[in-house]
Amino acid sequence: MRDIGIDVNEPDGEWDGNENCPFYGSLRVRGQIITGVVSSKGMKDTVVVERQTTRYMKKFERYEKRTRRYPAHLPSCIGEVDAGDNVRIMECRPLSKTVKFCVIEKGDSE
Repeated sequence: MRDIGIDVNEPDGEWDGNENCPFYGSLRVRGQIITGVVSSKGMKDTVVVERQTTRYMKKFERYEKRTRRYPAHLPSCIGEVDAGDNVRIMECRPLSKTVKFCVIEKGDSE
């Protein structure tokens, strides 16, 4: 297993030989680290991670909720994730038109 440069738990799944893996393949991760909740898992090796933030609106003196969705590559060594699982994703090179993040750690379910 390769050191990816940040402190994460060791993945427990099996590696299928795909080079797009930060732990066993040649995918480099850098930049932002985002924690979110998996909202869907419809694509092959890809999940959609949602992160909710609150923003203060000065004019109305209230807060508004904003949701940002990140398509992220799911390496086979991370294992199975389901909707509702907490994950950490990290920025990587573009893997497709929309996928620019990779799952690096799986957390507990909500």
